[in-house]
Amino acid sequence: MLKRTHSGKTDSDTFTKARAIPTHPLDWLLEPLEKLPGYLRRKMFGCEAAYLNGRLMLVLAAGEEPWNGILVATGREFHPALQSQWKELKPHSVLGKWLYLSQSSPAFEEVATSLVEHVRQGDMRIGVEPKPRKRKRAES
Repeated sequence: MLKRTHSGKTDSDTFTKARAIPTHPLDWLLEPLEKLPGYLRRKMFGCEAAYLNGRLMLVLAAGEEPWNGILVATGREFHPALQSQWKELKPHSVLGKWLYLSQSSPAFEEVATSLVEHVRQGDMRIGVEPKPRKRKRAES
């Protein structure tokens, strides 16, 4: 039996009005990482960031170029090796320290899936330690 609240609505009314959690169009890429110990997902500048064991690995972006694809968090010293393995990776036009694969690339699905698999397998070329957040000073 459904109970009526003091406003006259039933529990069912409240349940059906619950907001759906918005999903990211590239969510499918992170599914292979979700069950790994140490996996964490956070929002970052309107994108979705994937962390593994405290390291920032990938950022999924679904906006206008150059924010429409997958950003590979890596050090510049690894760019040549990663770009020789995946020719479609280019330095990001804003965050040049990271590599970028645009969704407009004909090989997007294949390359993105391969990158995620390399993250899953612990490829040390992918991932960066995030800088510690600055603590706000308490006002006196």
